[in-house]
Amino acid sequence: MLYGIVAAITALFLAAVLAALLRVPALRLGLLDRRQRQRRVPLFGGAAVVLATCLVAVAGDWTGIAPLGDGIEVLLVTGGAVAALGLVADVWRLNARFLVVGTAVAAAFVVPYGDTGVVAGVAGVGWITFVALAFRSLDHADGVAGTVGVVTAFGVAACAAVEVMDGLAVLLSVFAAALTGFLMHNWPPARVALGACGSLFAGFLLAAAAVIARAGHDPVAGAGVLLALTAVAVADVVLVVLSRRLARRPLLRGASDHLAHRLRRLGLTAQGVTVLLGVAAFAAVLVGVLVHAGWADARAVWWVAGGALVVVLGMLRVAVYGPPRARGGRERRARGTRRAHAASAARGAGGAGHGAGGVLRETRLAARSAPRPESRPGSGSASVYAPRRQSEDPAHHPDPGARRTGRSVSPQVNASLRVRNG
Repeated sequence: MLYGIVAAITALFLAAVLAALLRVPALRLGLLDRRQRQRRVPLFGGAAVVLATCLVAVAGDWTGIAPLGDGIEVLLVTGGAVAALGLVADVWRLNARFLVVGTAVAAAFVVPYGDTGVVAGVAGVGWITFVALAFRSLDHADGVAGTVGVVTAFGVAACAAVEVMDGLAVLLSVFAAALTGFLMHNWPPARVALGACGSLFAGFLLAAAAVIARAGHDPVAGAGVLLALTAVAVADVVLVVLSRRLARRPLLRGASDHLAHRLRRLGLTAQGVTVLLGVAAFAAVLVGVLVHAGWADARAVWWVAGGALVVVLGMLRVAVYGPPRARGGRERRARGTRRAHAASAARGAGGAGHGAGGVLRETRLAARSAPRPESRPGSGSASVYAPRRQSEDPAHHPDPGARRTGRSVSPQVNASLRVRNG
């Protein structure tokens, strides 16, 4: 008991210090949270949580004060591998398939198939993968993933303590303390973000620990307990999937359509959203712990599922993508503009469109309406730049041999005039 308290305090301060230290290189390297648009929020907060958890847990196991056990050591190693995969996703843009496959492979090593059976074990692998990605999705606002993770970690630790899994309970307590130290920097407004490294590690560790603690119990009741322990993260994923399907948007395209975003649109502050989701997670986790310990009937889980469904349906009514009519009007205006440009280009190619063709036409109209200069006698309607016709009146033609002042007359012109005048 004393070691658990000392280990938790050590993990808390170690995570807080590491998060502050790793913030500087993340800023210099430009490793920022891509979902933040208003300010620069560096990553590596999740790396601080992972390092603090692993260092304190390994130190307790190495000294023999708090041995983790064979299964818990495997859980810690595979969790570190998932965190490394998330760190790669933070530095480089990885395809979602790599995250899914990597997390599923890691989950396949921690499920106790001897206690769950093959079918339930495969379902457990899918559940661990789903919850890990759900926590990755839950990290969409300051403090939300950390707060829900702390509450869930204490709940799963209580379930492990009921099953007399001391090593697993100590590991989860250390992890909850590390997340609390991280929240010192991640509470709204956040100075550091959890990132895929910390969120995948948190979801994987919590889901795998819950599956291990529930191994050997009734599968149906176990599914209800697992749902109650991770109700907030599951509700957020279901809300996002339904919302994007109904709006015919791609599932993997990021948008401000998560739980925290919709609550902010309803008028709550960032701190209020974090507290509200933390309270909701506490209520659901409490039901799961009571059902697991046998202090409440298994049907109490239906209240958690029904409450989550009501929240999802209610949040679907909050507009996050813009009014459909306005969006349709913009699309119609855009199509009309494209058609107008296409018609203008076609007319311009034929010489009668806008642009240069329109300017040429206006110039010609102006030239036609402008007053014409006086025409000299005998010039008729000849153009200004057209060669002037010579008059047939002999009085207007001097002697062919005479020369005009300032102008020379070529012999060819004199010959033509002589022939024309006889």
